[in-house]
Amino acid sequence: MTDEGKMIAHFIYKSFSSAEVERLFDLYEITDSIISSVVNVEAAIVNTLHRRSQHFVLFDHNTPVPIINTYESPQTLGQDRLAAAVGAKTLCPNENLLIIDVGSAITYDFVTEKGEYFGGNIAPGLKMRFTILQRMTKKLPLVETDENELIPLFGKNTRDAIAAGVIRGVAYEVKGYMRTLSEKVPHFKTFLTGGNAPYILRNVRSSKTEKRELLFEKNLVLIGLNNILVYNKTALQKE
Repeated sequence: MTDEGKMIAHFIYKSFSSAEVERLFDLYEITDSIISSVVNVEAAIVNTLHRRSQHFVLFDHNTPVPIINTYESPQTLGQDRLAAAVGAKTLCPNENLLIIDVGSAITYDFVTEKGEYFGGNIAPGLKMRFTILQRMTKKLPLVETDENELIPLFGKNTRDAIAAGVIRGVAYEVKGYMRTLSEKVPHFKTFLTGGNAPYILRNVRSSKTEKRELLFEKNLVLIGLNNILVYNKTALQKE
């Protein structure tokens, strides 16, 4: 939830229902709302949001956004990716932007300084890489890492070798995208977001060879969704 663009509260739910929507509206002075999901949303939730809101947006590929979407199949573009792109552009409106979301999957997206969403790539996330190593081999264990753990350059046991291989592999992947993009775009900023972003950020910034500006914003998707909500409400008021 935001107040004039400033986030005042956020929550994480294992499950969400129309009853919870009612509770939030009773607790806070909510006037407008937007919902975005990569899975189907229950009709009861949508109906409750629509009923309780002065202005409501059900975010999908038909929703107007304040950037130009050049993706060839907008209906297949993850709404979280597009929202993160809008969020980054909200924070740095006149910059070329590389947006890296390190979550269940890792996405790499590029937005030009003119506000054109250029496209992006999708790669396996950290947990997925750890799981694949364990499932696709006979002897390698499933490794879990702590966000504050110091990852060695080379592991001296199997567990540390897997941890270093996965974590440093993603860090080098991030730096590789930044280095390659710098050969094509003279100046850009890089945003890291997503649940595992702080972990990767520490490993990327540890290298003195990477001097380009690297920004971390954990709420990038939420900032983008709020901007999309405001954009649509403003457009409606002008009609």
